[in-house]
Amino acid sequence: MLSAFLLTVATFAVAAANAAQTRLSPPPYLNGLSVNGSVFEPYNTSSFVPLEDLSLLSITDFTTLRHPVFPQHSVRVKKSNFCDGSVAAYTGYIDVQARHLFFYFFESRHDPDTDDVLFWTNGGPGCSSSSGVFMELGPCKLNSPTNLTYNPYSWNERANVFFIDQPVGVGFSYAEYGETVTTTPEAAKDVAAFVAIFFEHFSKFKGRGFHMAGESYGGRYIPVFASAVYDQNTKLIEAGMTPINLTSIMIGNGLTNWATMIPSYYEIQCSNPLAAPVQDISTCVRMKQALGRCEDMLKTSCLDKFESIDCNGALLFCLAELDAPYYARNYNPYYLGRQCDGGVDDTMCYPITKDISAYLSRTDIRTLLGVDPSVPQTWVGCKKEIFDAFLAKQDELFQTQLYIAALLERGVRALIYVGANDYVCNWCAVTFDFMCPFCEWTGQDKFAAQPLIDWYVDGEIAGATRSSGNFTFASIYGAGHLAPYDKPKASMEMINRWMANQEL
Repeated sequence: MLSAFLLTVATFAVAAANAAQTRLSPPPYLNGLSVNGSVFEPYNTSSFVPLEDLSLLSITDFTTLRHPVFPQHSVRVKKSNFCDGSVAAYTGYIDVQARHLFFYFFESRHDPDTDDVLFWTNGGPGCSSSSGVFMELGPCKLNSPTNLTYNPYSWNERANVFFIDQPVGVGFSYAEYGETVTTTPEAAKDVAAFVAIFFEHFSKFKGRGFHMAGESYGGRYIPVFASAVYDQNTKLIEAGMTPINLTSIMIGNGLTNWATMIPSYYEIQCSNPLAAPVQDISTCVRMKQALGRCEDMLKTSCLDKFESIDCNGALLFCLAELDAPYYARNYNPYYLGRQCDGGVDDTMCYPITKDISAYLSRTDIRTLLGVDPSVPQTWVGCKKEIFDAFLAKQDELFQTQLYIAALLERGVRALIYVGANDYVCNWCAVTFDFMCPFCEWTGQDKFAAQPLIDWYVDGEIAGATRSSGNFTFASIYGAGHLAPYDKPKASMEMINRWMANQEL
């Protein structure tokens, strides 16, 4: 598989070189070529002048980046000296006509001129990646609305890292006329275009390993986004551009398939080999009695064939029987058996989210970051209306592990990691998703035959891992849904080893 991937990369490189020599007179069939809704037109290289150097950016005003191959997209970016101060930081917007997606970009602490590039998105759907910046894996941790401290376990330790607020309407992202994006494939078009524009303008990053990562609903986002980037590469070559070196995807406690996640709520609450039951006996008995019916309904209506109304009915039944008992005890859905601090709707069980909101609602911080004045003054971490809009389109019901399998077949590496103490996207379901009969890829049997072995950080067991070929599964002991928050050092070590192509 690896040799096939290297051959593909070599083919891309040769094709890109050939295209660069001939793109002034491209073949007629390229005119008006459309991919994922984007029209690719051949262009004269004299019409495009890359910015090249990030240091040329202003700290007060945006610089707008465009590319003739993406006439509907542009990128506004500026320096924004904030966070830990030890690395260059930038913020800006991906402009898609009247839709505008906000992003942060932090250069690597180690060597920004040689280190890989990492893309990160939080989940939801509808949750801002600012939580990832200030609470989990960013260069600084927020302690109060007026205090930031250096995060020694940031994922930009050995990578140049993007954080993006998507889809439109999330965090500091906005639309001019109420436009919305309500499915992951729609969102993927904008992300893929942004990635291409960025690498074309800042050519020092061309050819670097590019990793796409996310958590929670990122289990849906990342495989689809990465597939859009991969498929777009062929068209970039045909248009005379350099393909993106999509190296890996990384998914933390990801939701890839609701139909297998929901039945896991019985096992994680009542027969979890890693923790004591969190429900009383009578509740577990009732859940067990409902489990078989739930699995049959989901298999018939959601998996074997998809019947929208019947599948929704199955989900409602299963959630009422298997999921509702957990919330009835005021448990934290992001850390198994722990009481929720402040209420899910108010604090997501983590009061620090209120401080993040207060910090990002400050006028001076919004000015520093270049937040558009049309964005509401009060920053909201998760937008329920976006969550509801995605659910109305049944976006979460797609078997997204099929995208992961397709990426694996094409040589893209995949790391699936889970905090062992998560409830809502727990290890029981995540493990099943990649070993079950309907999640096939050519390396599946070999992967399933590998033993789970311990992996270590500073001589102590950090979790368990199984790996074969370009696919790795890893658990992180003592971590819940937000692994970089609960176990920051172990999470950073895992990511650094992964990007260095080392065994965990």
